[in-house]
Amino acid sequence: MAEAVANVARRINATMEEGKDSLDLSNCQLTSFPDGVFKLLRTVSDNIHVVSLANNVMKAISSKFFTTFTQLREVDLQGNVLTKLPDTIAETQHLTVINLANNSFSVFPDKLTEIATLERINLEGNSISEIPVEKLTDMAALKWLNVKSNPLSSDTQNALQSPHKFDVLSTD
Repeated sequence: MAEAVANVARRINATMEEGKDSLDLSNCQLTSFPDGVFKLLRTVSDNIHVVSLANNVMKAISSKFFTTFTQLREVDLQGNVLTKLPDTIAETQHLTVINLANNSFSVFPDKLTEIATLERINLEGNSISEIPVEKLTDMAALKWLNVKSNPLSSDTQNALQSPHKFDVLSTD
């Protein structure tokens, strides 16, 4: 555990000292986003546009995450055990890419459909059976949706077959 904490601290320091616009905390054995990190990054959080928390063991994301990183454009949460996202994700005004592949979602995270800037959604390898296709169609910026390796209902599969203004990856 101490090694994991030291690894996180090193990566945060590098982000701050080098003025990076990305924070990579992937493969850090995190079960949640450390509260202390919010305090550490308070002065530079507006400069961070990309956060990767991929391949950890996170069960939840704090609502504080999306209200702290107000300039987020991309977030990579693949390879965790997430089942839902906080409602505050809908408040992100710059998010264009979200990767939620290989998590434990059984329900499509509906709040994603409220993000006007979202272009790419990756939900491959979850347990989702229903997709709100009509809401996705109303998303002006959406260009790409990946729902491969999900147990999609036949109604959802049929709805995804019809032409959309965004690309759909839905068959294995």
